[in-house]
Amino acid sequence: MELVLLLGAIVITAIVFSFLVKVVRAAIGTAIMIAAIVLILQILGIGTGDLWQAVNGLWQSLRNAIGW
Repeated sequence: MELVLLLGAIVITAIVFSFLVKVVRAAIGTAIMIAAIVLILQILGIGTGDLWQAVNGLWQSLRNAIGW
């Protein structure tokens, strides 16, 4: 009985660890992509403030479009 419980715990731990590795890998990839886009925009002369205003304007337009 204890052996089955131990094996089950090991399998569940491996599945959870695998899931966490995938989540961290995706988060790192997303962060690198965002950093690269911001860097390219800064090279082109678009600052982070301008970018932030554009994102806020996009969300405001979306809210107005759905009537929220």
